[in-house]
Parts: sequence; structure tokens; C-alpha cells
Amino acid sequence: MKVFNDAAEIAAAAGTRLGSSEWLTITQDRIDLFADATGDRQWIHIDAERAAEGPFGTIIAHGYLTLSLLPFLGAQVYAFAGHVARVNYGLNAVRFITPVRVRSKVRVTIDLLRVEDIEKGQRATLRHTVEIRGEDRPACVAETVVLLMEGGRA
Repeated sequence: MKVFNDAAEIAAAAGTRLGSSEWLTITQDRIDLFADATGDRQWIHIDAERAAEGPFGTIIAHGYLTLSLLPFLGAQVYAFAGHVARVNYGLNAVRFITPVRVRSKVRVTIDLLRVEDIEKGQRATLRHTVEIRGEDRPACVAETVVLLMEGGRA
């Protein structure tokens, strides 16, 4: 895991690959909990019998479930030491490329694309590529933007 100790280390890492997380198995229980939390109970996510006859041949995870794993998986790749407040600023782009089938294993690889100084700290843009073990194409590619502010300044 890459630990950034200060703003200079963060800026120096711009344009580099930060690393990859461990593999995580996407279980039916995780999919069901996400369906319950979001109200998205479409049959391709929760009905094994019907999904077996559907376009993917089995249940698939919600695209937004895959996206929601970025903080969890990302915490295995990098961290900020000290009193840096990290605030999600937004997403520049998200693409769901390959469906994540139930019982698949996924991991994220993160590239720090750029770091810009702003009045209250730094704005970092990262590319998260969610890979599926055994698949040639990723599940998701998302470009996130994060504000990094020392001492929790708002």
C-alpha cells in the first residue's frame, strides 16, 4: 500500500500507477444487500432461475455496486497519513464494460492521473480500473476526483 505523508508526495506521484487491491469475491449476499439498500431488485440481480435464462446466463452484480466498491478496494491501495480530509468531488467518467457475474472475483488497479493545487489543498484525479479475474476486459473504468484538504479545512 502506498501511504502519502504530505502534499509534496501526492503531487510527485501524479502520472503513476498506485497499485492493485486484493481480489474480492462478489457473493449473492452482497448483491442482495445492495438490492435492498437501493431498491434496485431487478431480476438479473436477485432471481437465479430467471437470470439463468437471461442475457448473461446467471445473476450479475449491479453496476453501481461495482462502483460503490471503489472506496473499500482503494483503501487497500493507498492512504493519506496525518490530518488530510478527503472529500469526493465527483466523477469525470464511468463506464461499465463487462458484467460482474455472481461469485466472480474483482480487484481495482488505480492510477493517479493528475494533482492540481487549489485554494484549500489539492484536487486529485484518479482512474480506477475494476478487473474481473479470468476476463480480458474490465468490469468498470471510473475517473474520480477527490479534494484533499489539510487539517479538515472546508
